Amino acid sequence: MIPVLAKLSALYKWYVLAILTLGYLTAELGHFLIGVTSKATAIDISYGDITCQLNKTEPHFNLTLNDLCTSAQNETSCAALALDDGERFCEWNRNGLGIDYQILAGPSFIAVYTVVGVFLGIAADKYRRIPMVGLCVLVCGVSIILMGGTQQFWHLVVLRMLFAAGEAGLNPMSTGVLSDIFSEELRGLVMSIFNWGIYGGIGLSFPVGRYITELNAWLLGWRVAYYGSGIIALIIGFLTFTTLKEPQRIVIGEEHEEGTGTGQEAAKTKDSAWKVMLQPRFVMLCIAASIRHTGGLCFAYNCDLFYRDTFPHIDLGGWLFFVTFIIGGVGVVFGGIVSDKIVAKMGIKSRVAVLAISQLISTPFAFGSIYMGPVGAMITLAISYLFAEMWFGILFAILVEIVPLSVRSTTVGVFLFVMNNVGGNLPILLEPVRKATSFQDALAIFYAGAYLVSSVLFGITMLLMGKTKPTPPKTNGHPMEGIENGGFTTIERLANPTAHNIESHHL
Repeated sequence: MIPVLAKLSALYKWYVLAILTLGYLTAELGHFLIGVTSKATAIDISYGDITCQLNKTEPHFNLTLNDLCTSAQNETSCAALALDDGERFCEWNRNGLGIDYQILAGPSFIAVYTVVGVFLGIAADKYRRIPMVGLCVLVCGVSIILMGGTQQFWHLVVLRMLFAAGEAGLNPMSTGVLSDIFSEELRGLVMSIFNWGIYGGIGLSFPVGRYITELNAWLLGWRVAYYGSGIIALIIGFLTFTTLKEPQRIVIGEEHEEGTGTGQEAAKTKDSAWKVMLQPRFVMLCIAASIRHTGGLCFAYNCDLFYRDTFPHIDLGGWLFFVTFIIGGVGVVFGGIVSDKIVAKMGIKSRVAVLAISQLISTPFAFGSIYMGPVGAMITLAISYLFAEMWFGILFAILVEIVPLSVRSTTVGVFLFVMNNVGGNLPILLEPVRKATSFQDALAIFYAGAYLVSSVLFGITMLLMGKTKPTPPKTNGHPMEGIENGGFTTIERLANPTAHNIESHHL
């Protein structure tokens, strides 16, 4: 019976990974669902641009009629378009785009997400993380359900802000918990699996937002998608509260290599947060990540609307789900595995090299996903996603390795604050560029162009990393049973300076 219990105990850390990943996935589903339901939501509660569009009276899509509708510049000319029998085939209605949508998708969310994230990082330095993660998931679930009941635009904005407050703590706190319970050899892989929750959430938003809305169950339309997503989040939050336990923490990365592993030594560097954040490698990594995040959010917020607008006669919802959910997931996990293998031989610097190379490879395919036809766009998008999405898990593995334990809470919080403010607010510039040029050109600049720029910046960051040592092997004298994202607390270590080698068992 004891061997069975031992095996079950060994599976616990993977159960923690599964629960925290599902919590992150449901939060990201709620985050990006607005991008898929925006047209239906805008028509229902009145926000955004109004244009002339082909209505539903035609049983089959007609490209000629669609072009006639989109060429109408006002309601009068739109209403004048009719078939020979007098039947109107256009409608003057909201399309889900416009500055209202961009504010709803980006700044209203980011304004709260980034600020609350910093405070939650500080709170996690003093209190247990698992209960706070559970509470964050529950806040996300409640706010998603309430979004489904909104009747006015400002209701939706306020609830997006509440939702952002809940999601703000999931990534940093979950990253801390996971880095405590998994060995360093699995660091990149585990971080990548967890961050696959982003792509899982984005991917699920397409079928959930498109097809559940079209079902119009109980005559509720898009609202059912929010109700269902919120209920699932509540279940995951409950499981987080009741089935996970708080781990202890350990120093990792460069700090461990340099031997500054005790709580007393860490405390001596407590006042060096600004010194860490002003290091050229940290600043450049933050800039590069901000630009890359801009490209990712621009595509995530606008891809469904873009492909609906560009290929209105083809339903690409299934393909978008496959590319983001499956290909994106494969890419992020593949990136973690590759970086883990390389870092064992070449050190932390090699992770940044993987970031630079992967983004460079993805760039030409990102341009193809914008300018090619429907088949070519989906093929090149899949290839681009495979390489582009290697970045997120690797990025967090780098952060927890280069930031000292005593100041990790502050530095990681500031890093996320800057990255999300830049990456979350720059996409609002896409709207005026879209109106001045075209949807394609605007995405080429803010999506594919951001990939290219970030690859160059990651390359510069690699040069600034300096000489780093390969990950040292385990020895009997210094077991490394887990790693520490200690930016999320130092209280236990200061209370027990000799506990840094104890095996421990998640926005």
